[in-house]
Amino acid sequence: MPEPQLSVRSARARELAHSLAKRERRTVAEVVERALEEYSAHQTGRAPAAEFYRELNRQFATDVDLEQLIQASREPHAGAIL
Repeated sequence: MPEPQLSVRSARARELAHSLAKRERRTVAEVVERALEEYSAHQTGRAPAAEFYRELNRQFATDVDLEQLIQASREPHAGAIL
Protein backbone atom coordinates (compact mmCIF):
# COMPACT_ATOMS: atom_id res chain seq x y z
CA MET A 1 0.00 0.00 0.00
CA PRO A 2 1.48 3.38 -0.95
CA GLU A 3 2.31 5.93 1.72
CA PRO A 4 -0.05 8.89 2.20
CA GLN A 5 1.19 11.95 0.36
CA LEU A 6 1.22 15.61 1.21
CA SER A 7 1.09 18.09 -1.61
CA VAL A 8 2.93 21.35 -1.02
CA ARG A 9 2.50 24.10 -3.58
CA SER A 10 5.28 26.27 -2.22
CA ALA A 11 8.55 25.73 -4.07
CA ARG A 12 10.44 27.25 -1.15
CA ALA A 13 8.83 24.87 1.37
CA ARG A 14 9.63 21.92 -0.86
CA GLU A 15 13.20 23.09 -1.31
CA LEU A 16 13.67 23.61 2.44
CA ALA A 17 12.22 20.20 3.29
CA HIS A 18 14.43 18.44 0.78
CA SER A 19 17.60 20.26 1.84
CA LEU A 20 16.90 19.60 5.53
CA ALA A 21 16.17 15.96 4.83
CA LYS A 22 19.41 15.60 2.94
CA ARG A 23 21.42 17.39 5.63
CA GLU A 24 19.82 15.46 8.51
CA ARG A 25 19.86 12.17 6.58
CA ARG A 26 16.15 11.70 7.14
CA THR A 27 13.19 11.33 4.87
CA VAL A 28 11.27 14.40 3.79
CA ALA A 29 8.24 13.02 5.64
CA GLU A 30 10.22 12.82 8.90
CA VAL A 31 11.46 16.38 8.50
CA VAL A 32 7.96 17.68 7.80
CA GLU A 33 6.45 15.71 10.72
CA ARG A 34 9.07 17.02 13.16
CA ALA A 35 8.60 20.58 11.94
CA LEU A 36 4.82 20.36 12.28
CA GLU A 37 5.07 18.81 15.76
CA GLU A 38 7.43 21.60 16.84
CA TYR A 39 5.12 24.22 15.36
CA SER A 40 2.11 22.68 17.09
CA ALA A 41 3.89 22.61 20.45
CA HIS A 42 5.00 26.21 19.99
CA GLN A 43 1.48 27.39 19.10
CA THR A 44 -0.12 25.71 22.13
CA GLY A 45 2.57 26.95 24.47
CA ARG A 46 3.63 23.42 25.34
CA ALA A 47 7.26 22.44 25.35
CA PRO A 48 8.44 19.31 23.59
CA ALA A 49 8.78 16.35 25.96
CA ALA A 50 12.59 16.35 25.98
CA GLU A 51 12.71 20.04 26.85
CA PHE A 52 9.99 19.64 29.50
CA TYR A 53 11.84 16.83 31.29
CA ARG A 54 15.19 18.65 31.03
CA GLU A 55 13.64 21.72 32.69
CA LEU A 56 11.87 19.57 35.30
CA ASN A 57 15.16 17.88 36.12
CA ARG A 58 16.95 21.23 36.33
CA GLN A 59 14.38 22.68 38.73
CA PHE A 60 13.67 19.79 41.05
CA ALA A 61 16.38 17.17 40.78
CA THR A 62 18.81 16.70 43.60
CA ASP A 63 22.04 14.83 43.33
CA VAL A 64 22.03 11.84 45.62
CA ASP A 65 25.30 10.27 46.70
CA LEU A 66 24.21 6.64 46.62
CA GLU A 67 27.46 5.40 48.15
CA GLN A 68 27.02 7.69 51.15
CA LEU A 69 23.38 6.66 51.50
CA ILE A 70 24.30 2.96 51.46
CA GLN A 71 27.14 3.42 53.95
CA ALA A 72 24.93 5.43 56.32
CA SER A 73 22.31 2.70 56.55
CA ARG A 74 24.72 -0.24 56.49
CA GLU A 75 24.90 -2.32 59.68
CA PRO A 76 27.07 -5.34 60.32
CA HIS A 77 25.28 -8.67 60.32
CA ALA A 78 25.31 -10.44 63.68
CA GLY A 79 25.96 -13.74 61.97
CA ALA A 80 24.06 -16.98 61.99
CA ILE A 81 22.50 -18.08 65.26
CA LEU A 82 23.69 -21.61 65.96
